Amino acid sequence: MSTHYVRPTRGMVHGPFDASRPPILTIDPGDTVVYETLDAGWGRLAAEIGEVVPDFDVLSEAQEGHALCGPIAVRGAKPGDALQIEIGDIRPGPWGSTWAGPRPFMKHYDFRIAEETLLIWTIDPERMTAVTRDEPRISLSLRPFMGVMGNALAAPGPHSTTPPRSVGGNIDCRELVSGSTLWLPIEVEGALFSVGDGHAVQADGEVGQTAIECPMERVELTFKLRPGLNLSFPEATTPAGYITFGFDDSLHAAADRALNRMLDYLEVRYQLTRPRALALASLAVHLRVTQIVNTISGVHAILPHDALTFDAARSLST
Repeated sequence: MSTHYVRPTRGMVHGPFDASRPPILTIDPGDTVVYETLDAGWGRLAAEIGEVVPDFDVLSEAQEGHALCGPIAVRGAKPGDALQIEIGDIRPGPWGSTWAGPRPFMKHYDFRIAEETLLIWTIDPERMTAVTRDEPRISLSLRPFMGVMGNALAAPGPHSTTPPRSVGGNIDCRELVSGSTLWLPIEVEGALFSVGDGHAVQADGEVGQTAIECPMERVELTFKLRPGLNLSFPEATTPAGYITFGFDDSLHAAADRALNRMLDYLEVRYQLTRPRALALASLAVHLRVTQIVNTISGVHAILPHDALTFDAARSLST
């Protein structure tokens, strides 16, 4: 098993997902990649607030969408398999930003906001805290994760980095912290995985459009292959529990997708009938709004690890 290092230098960062984009690195299953990433906005804000700018001309390199490192090809990955991403150490950079303002495309919500605001944060990666640079000074505890983790789509690209899809992408789930494992469906040879959009902390929903968006000094990911996992959408196991996802134009449809996939998991994992799985889900599975701001909505279902305990002497399906 090898460890590879990727920095956001010229040619290593891209915007839209595109299966025709050549990989920056090809690795073996079991290898670890340690990334340094830009903030989602390509480091444009860094110079304005007196922070270190990327060591290449981001204005000439910048593309539409989030600044993503990749793609990485995994040898032997093929359509129908799942890519397993084990999330190790995540260390945020020294600064971050949070934007909020009018969002006319969020047609289902009216926050009665006519102007925008920008919060600039000083991040302490040792204490895992962030403090606003203007008054009143507000401090938050951090819970860093990567907003975008996704494979290339088989459909000819380019594809926007904004909406999450069946192969992952801009999932924006606050539970995908260090110690989590994410599974993504694979649609193209090699998987062609990319990562970016560091979040120092975010609440469920990401209602103002952004988290504390920040560069990341270290993102440690280990890649494995899971043939025959039969995934249609991303799934994960996290410190909070087992997670299934749903993405759709409708929040109801997203919830339906996430919950149905969780019921599938309960049927197989615990040998339950589907009605029994639904009854137990009503007691133990939490439905949460992942985000409402990425042109489509996201919902995730969480089954806490200790939520269900069965008497081994009894049949699980009765």
